[in-house]
Amino acid sequence: MVAIMNNLSLPIAMVLALSVTYLLHFSLVQADHMGGFSVKLIHRNSPLSPFYNPSETPSQCVTNALQRSINRVNLFGSTNLLPSLNDPESTIVSDKGEYLMKISIGTPPVEISGVADTASDLTWIQCMPCSSCYKQKSPLFDPKNSNTYKVVSCPSSQCQSVSGTSCSEDTCHYKRFYRDRSYSNGIVSTETITFNSTSLGQTISLPQIIIGCGHNNSGLFNEDGSGVIGLGRGSMSLISQMDSSIDGKFSYCLVPAFSPLNSSSKMSFGNNAVVSGAMVVSTPLLSGDLKSFYFVKLEAMSVGRKKLQYNSTLMPIAPGRGIIIVDSGTTLTMLPKDFYNRLELTMSKAIRSKRVRHASRYLSLCYKTKSAIKAPIITAHFTGAAVKLKASNTFIRVSMDVVCFAFRPITQGNAIFGSMAQTNFLIGYDLKKESISFKPTDCSKN
Repeated sequence: MVAIMNNLSLPIAMVLALSVTYLLHFSLVQADHMGGFSVKLIHRNSPLSPFYNPSETPSQCVTNALQRSINRVNLFGSTNLLPSLNDPESTIVSDKGEYLMKISIGTPPVEISGVADTASDLTWIQCMPCSSCYKQKSPLFDPKNSNTYKVVSCPSSQCQSVSGTSCSEDTCHYKRFYRDRSYSNGIVSTETITFNSTSLGQTISLPQIIIGCGHNNSGLFNEDGSGVIGLGRGSMSLISQMDSSIDGKFSYCLVPAFSPLNSSSKMSFGNNAVVSGAMVVSTPLLSGDLKSFYFVKLEAMSVGRKKLQYNSTLMPIAPGRGIIIVDSGTTLTMLPKDFYNRLELTMSKAIRSKRVRHASRYLSLCYKTKSAIKAPIITAHFTGAAVKLKASNTFIRVSMDVVCFAFRPITQGNAIFGSMAQTNFLIGYDLKKESISFKPTDCSKN
């Protein structure tokens, strides 16, 4: 990885990959039946994205990305927002459209765009008839027009496999309440999901996938989206339901902010998601009460040669100290305040640039510089895996002449290893081996 670019006048799609908000546009790169395939990731602020807003300045887009990070960490683990860990509905997180995934639903297939959420399980879409729906630009999915749509009956093993369901007239109903007071209510169903190939003209279809057909939905969902696509770790996520086809493997590689416009990130499944070769390090996936999340253990962080043990007094929601969530939907890395303070102090002593106060209320360690900041490597010491983060992983340009440390303290909930720290790494998830692997990679060429 290289240092941060110093020109906010660059096209927004180049500068704002730091927000790691992408339109997931499925195009089949390689396929061995269902052994492996890949999808392209297009930044949300690219002109190709339905989220693109040409009136926003690069600085405004960065600020918006920081705000989304704050919102997301609050939703992940704010103890005053968690009524009960035994309430399955309290574990759901709305990510406000950090990713958008294009897939096709039904037979004949109807293309929809759903929020791709690595912290949610049940995939749901807005369906006709809709008694109360949030505004959506594209037509609502009408199950009456699909030959493969089936309602899940009550009681059945399929209904029981989805958390928070109820029965009415032999029909399985679901409810999803998000911590920002958004919600979706509807019918548990099975349907065919198809991944479309724009490059090779091929399709991959997954029959009898359990989804929610939402007839009563409201909240802070983007009108360009049609629902939520669950990519979490739970049993009803799309990842888990694809398990036999992809052998429990998926990966992604996120390009940095300064990549050319024709560069895109990529998400892969099955054989295409195997991370191997030199410089690969792996750490175990851990279990937690919030089963949708991908937990690992952080043992320490080093600033250059100065190693800081991660012995925070913050009690996370996940059991055991040192637990941190690897989340591609949060831009910043969030750390317990006591540990963050030690990390910031150590970093500030190692940087000779002029420190300044910045108007941004989100980040505290900022420096005045129009050129690339010279910052020491931060090494994240996960169990069995030392991941080295360069300045482009750890500093974000917030204005023409100011860069800030892209880490933030939290006082409750779980720590998060954010997407900016993951940039230019090929990151592979193996749910069979229960591990996450990291490989330094030029994602613009991957």
